[in-house]
Amino acid sequence: MPRADRAVRWGLAALALAILAYGLAAALPAYWVFLAMSAVISGVLLQSLGVIAGQAGMVSLCQAAFAAIGAWSTAQLNLWGVPGGLYVWLPLAGLAAVPFGLLIGLPALRLRGVHLAIVTLGFAATVDIVLAAASFPGVDLGLSVGRPAGLSSERQYFLFCVGVFALVAVALAVVRRTRFGATWRALRESERATAAAGTSVPGAKLSAFAVSSFIAGLSGALLAGQLGMLLARNFDPGQSLTAYAVAVMAGAHHAEGALIGGALGVLVAELLRRFGIPQQWANVVFAVGAIQAFTQGAGISDALRAALRRRDGHRPVAPVPLVEKAVSQAATRTASRITGLSVRYGQVAAVQDVSLEVLADSVHGLVGPNGAGKSSLVDAITGFTPCTGSVELAGHDLNGRPAHLRARAGLRRTFQQDRVPTGLTAGEYLRFAARRPLTARDLAEALGDLVAVDPGRTIADLDVGTRRLLEVAGALLARPELAVLDEPAAGLGQAETERLGRWLRAAPERFGCAVLLIEHDLDLVRAVCARVSVMDFGRVIAEGPPAEVFADPRVLRAYLGEEVTA
Repeated sequence: MPRADRAVRWGLAALALAILAYGLAAALPAYWVFLAMSAVISGVLLQSLGVIAGQAGMVSLCQAAFAAIGAWSTAQLNLWGVPGGLYVWLPLAGLAAVPFGLLIGLPALRLRGVHLAIVTLGFAATVDIVLAAASFPGVDLGLSVGRPAGLSSERQYFLFCVGVFALVAVALAVVRRTRFGATWRALRESERATAAAGTSVPGAKLSAFAVSSFIAGLSGALLAGQLGMLLARNFDPGQSLTAYAVAVMAGAHHAEGALIGGALGVLVAELLRRFGIPQQWANVVFAVGAIQAFTQGAGISDALRAALRRRDGHRPVAPVPLVEKAVSQAATRTASRITGLSVRYGQVAAVQDVSLEVLADSVHGLVGPNGAGKSSLVDAITGFTPCTGSVELAGHDLNGRPAHLRARAGLRRTFQQDRVPTGLTAGEYLRFAARRPLTARDLAEALGDLVAVDPGRTIADLDVGTRRLLEVAGALLARPELAVLDEPAAGLGQAETERLGRWLRAAPERFGCAVLLIEHDLDLVRAVCARVSVMDFGRVIAEGPPAEVFADPRVLRAYLGEEVTA
């Protein structure tokens, strides 16, 4: 979407929210204003889950605990009489929750899924026990959290809560369009692909927990201002479980989803109360909604946005003519050198003493039968698998560097499996993968002659073949010293493979890099590679120009399965 159109939409959304907020504040009875305020505060909490769960894809069942820390800090600041009131206490409360967010983020560096869920739920239970034993500051003295001038009435405080929700939503929307936000969404899909794009996975996880805990702390401060006096049961671990279910159901990674989730949380509980049904049944409703969202792979906000995209349609991409270039046979500068590289898995030697040299500005093929050790070699070169031996890139020793630092040094790779983050648009993904600013011309040049897709198209709407071509384009747009492409033609049709071949032939001169192509399609290898190495049983058994290598009796026997007769 063009920036002008995006600005207009944001302006209209802000105007609509302001009109709605003022209308509700003026027209609703005091009780419903209180409920609306609760919905907005819940929406702020859900936005924190939108970061950690919706965008970064990690399970956190302790958001209410972060909110409790924010509320406790607000009550303590009130007890101390710190000047500025909630205008000052609010950001301080959010900051108070950040160290705890980083602390809980540390287990996430090694744990995921149910194991991380148990750790976060344990933290929520610990905070609940501590608060139940110590109570909130000022409660024993009967001192409630005061509101400053301008926020004394319920309607004024409701508008203040709406303003905080809007500020958080705008800030997250801005971050979402930066590499920082793209990193979280890439992390959700694949940690390996995130590292391969030059991003620190531990740093991305910790930053998500820090931002998420800050926003949750804000919601706790708002709740302290709403209720005045707080009890531990306002933040029991069950609240965290319910919030997680609502966030998944509503799609809280979008602002409208967080607002819808907050409203549903209040309305369902209120309806059950009016019908005399225990409010605990609301948790069942939200759990069913979360299961439905997990099954469909989308929450309410995702469904709404998908409907809008279908209505708006997509603009076609104008192809950029591709100038054919001959395969370079004269490159002499070394882009990458692998010496004596070996990989073992226990007693199994997957790669044995492999030495390989890839010349700059050339396409070098690596082929071999299944189980030959190609994938293990690629993982070792790019820093995903421990190995012995040495890897040099443009004269620089990469030994001991983790995968993301090798990527930043100019060693990029793609994967056999589809690891392109579906939450990004095509343009966002290419900018994330390239790690540099890209103009519209850059995007058109990368896409137009390789894959015809609108840069604004969401990757979730694309087929797997198109995603694979996008992954290849992203790796080359980074202008690395060496791009390792792991079976990029897998799953492509004949026409797509031919187009990929033409694009790869021109890639070294266009992007100023060397390419190591791992591929089973021998016609593609013959068409684009200046030299080919063949692996079998973890060793390189032949190397040279394709015509010579594929005529080698050892290759015919090992790779093509042909018996050579005397």
